[in-house]
Amino acid sequence: MTRIKNTDWDYLKSLWPEKFATFDEIFSRIHPGNKIFIGTACGEPQYLVKSLVDYIKANPRSLFDAELIQVWNLGITPYTDEKFSDNFRLNSFFVGEGTRRAVNRGQADYTPISLSTVPDLFRRGMISLDVALVNTSLPDSEGNVSLGISVDIVQSAVESASLKIAQVNSYMPFTYGDGILEMKNFDFIVPHDEPLLEYEDTISHEKAQELGFHVARIVEDGATLQVGYGSVPNAIISNLKDKHHLGLHSELFSDGVAELMNLGVIDNSRKSLDNGKSVASFCMGKKETYDFLDRNPSVEFRSIDYTNNPLIISRQKGMTAINSALEIDLTGQATAESLGGMFYSGIGGQTDFMRGALLAPQGRTILALSSTSWDGKFSRIVPRLSPGSGVTLCRSDLRYVVTEYGVAYLHGKSIRERTMELIAIAHPSFRPWLLEEARSLRLIYKDQAFITGERGKYPEALETYRTTRTGLRLFLRPVKISDEPLLKDFFYSLSDQSMYLRFASSRKDMPHQRLQEFVVVDYSRNMIILSLVKIDERDIVIGLGQYSIDEKTHTAELALVVRDDYQNQGVGTELHAYLTYLAKRSGLLGFTAEVLKSNQPALNILRKLGFELEDYEGAYEAKISFNKTEY
Repeated sequence: MTRIKNTDWDYLKSLWPEKFATFDEIFSRIHPGNKIFIGTACGEPQYLVKSLVDYIKANPRSLFDAELIQVWNLGITPYTDEKFSDNFRLNSFFVGEGTRRAVNRGQADYTPISLSTVPDLFRRGMISLDVALVNTSLPDSEGNVSLGISVDIVQSAVESASLKIAQVNSYMPFTYGDGILEMKNFDFIVPHDEPLLEYEDTISHEKAQELGFHVARIVEDGATLQVGYGSVPNAIISNLKDKHHLGLHSELFSDGVAELMNLGVIDNSRKSLDNGKSVASFCMGKKETYDFLDRNPSVEFRSIDYTNNPLIISRQKGMTAINSALEIDLTGQATAESLGGMFYSGIGGQTDFMRGALLAPQGRTILALSSTSWDGKFSRIVPRLSPGSGVTLCRSDLRYVVTEYGVAYLHGKSIRERTMELIAIAHPSFRPWLLEEARSLRLIYKDQAFITGERGKYPEALETYRTTRTGLRLFLRPVKISDEPLLKDFFYSLSDQSMYLRFASSRKDMPHQRLQEFVVVDYSRNMIILSLVKIDERDIVIGLGQYSIDEKTHTAELALVVRDDYQNQGVGTELHAYLTYLAKRSGLLGFTAEVLKSNQPALNILRKLGFELEDYEGAYEAKISFNKTEY
């Protein structure tokens, strides 16, 4: 048997004559009260659905009280047209743009559910399907068709429905995996060529691109990705082009994924499960992506109870689940499905992937969201979720939270620490409000200080990496308002001698009030740079350098301290070099420093760096001019 050409419908009819009938004959098999499943999103059988609608128009009493069941609608399903209200009612497992108004007006139903569990509902008859309307590829040489870009819950719907009707469409790519079905599985086939629905979400928004940049810093080479749909995930994918040996295990295959595969970024070579294969459940994209998928052996479309199964997900080493949300509150609860009492999207596969990734070896969860609504009027980081919002991700589900203003790491953090981490990545315009609300809710210290406006804006551009002369890799960055716990650990890790030499005091305690002096920074007048190393997922401060500007002389007072177990490894040298660079860039004329006479290691370093030392009441006052002239 040869592959059917897109115009060879007569040959197709000669092979399976019993499966061809008029629409009157086919649709007369659908009865009042039936549950009718319709293929997902871009895989919707448009011609088949339109023909059913036309049949109802001509025979209005032939079908009533039918339930249309679908995950996502991008097509012409008649759920909002009042003239069909006696005939159809939509029940959707996900609320998309096309169904949102109908669901919230009570004209359609929404069933909140993790999509991984839907196939089991079909198979057990918890949702009994009477009819399945699906879109398939042309048959191959063995008489098999493919569900193409929509396998998800479609495969189980075809398996479970009593009456199975396929629109055979040459535009549907033949994909491998669970969606390959024998023609004998279908009761009727309707041959009709039509382009598949396409989905494109712009990635040009500047905030989305900044967000994608931050997420890309967390994604490691060799990671296996799950990425959702929309402008934020698209922007994330577009920022991964410099990565190596990524894998894909995701419910969605997007245009960006196809591009990364073409570039060789996604090669699936390091996947611990389905090695060498990109695995997805459905595709929403453009025609070019559909063409890329046609008979592509490097991609497999699997049923959603496989792709979204947390136990399967947990077997992928380095599984990195990247999702988005509508709101997150200061304690780490997030909603991705509703805003207050309005149903906006759905649970989908988010909870399955976020929880499965947590169980995976070296797995990571990343929640990426814009700091505000796209018009900038509302903060997406809020004191409390809007009343009526569903909690899609609970506090224990989240590791990384990313906005265009940076990254917050919540795992193992107290409510107070989480609150400060999230305020630090909120939009600057909303930070004072969030701080006041956090104080009133007793989430943070009542006396928590904060600097508003540009003076307190974290200078992200100053983050950099350095390698010391001993080969130690350092991350140097300005201090953040959320760094109080890190600095507390740092100061208490110092020996009594180091504390005394740094502060010229025998005082050893470092309470909140004192720590605030280091983390609440007016960056226009002061600079504090931390030197960090990462151990597992944890950032450790091993050095601190700071300068405070003296406006009278336009110089700055310099101070450095390095953890005892990291001394003599070049940490202080790198801190000094970077602070000098920042000071010169700001137009400062030089540094001064006050050093105890007993602090010989520091004095030796200052001499090597060219500081002049002047004896001053039991200490030395050190000076250096950047232009090599006297002050």
